[in-house]
Amino acid sequence: MFDGLSLDAIRGPWPWFVAGPLIGLMVPLLRLTTGKSFGISSSLQHLCAAAGRSESDYLCYDWRKVGGWNLVFVFGVLVGAAAAAIFLGGADQVVVTEGTREQLAVMGVSVIGLVPAELFGLASVRSVVLLLGGGFLVGFGARYAGGCTSGHAITGLADLQLPSLIAVTGFFVGGLVATHVLLPILMGG
Repeated sequence: MFDGLSLDAIRGPWPWFVAGPLIGLMVPLLRLTTGKSFGISSSLQHLCAAAGRSESDYLCYDWRKVGGWNLVFVFGVLVGAAAAAIFLGGADQVVVTEGTREQLAVMGVSVIGLVPAELFGLASVRSVVLLLGGGFLVGFGARYAGGCTSGHAITGLADLQLPSLIAVTGFFVGGLVATHVLLPILMGG
């Protein structure tokens, strides 16, 4: 049945019409097997609750009943990503398009590989402020929206939830505003 199928045959990026349905099938599979919804943003809360006692009601709960499965799920995501990178990584490299490189160069950002040092390095105060500020806003937004992009876009939309549609629309609009309005202002371009 699998004659001639080798690891080399499945290396590299999978097409959207294969990877997308596989991701989409995880939503009902997770719900049918565990009764839980897909999402990652609450994992940090469960991890902090598991790490020790807190006076905060936000972190003072029985994380084993609420989030134990979630921590195992996150561990599986990390192990699965590592396995895919090691065993399924192909020779194809992800590249930043020339148009993006040109737009970033106008703002004084040079791209070497995939990570612009001016945005993600720890060498300047501006990049540290951008990383900390962006991380705070993403974390706050995910909790305020009642879930992260994966939870709302994959599970919420699959369940036809109006709040998830509103949240995903907000994520996209926020991303466009951050990219086309805030980033040029913050980079002085």
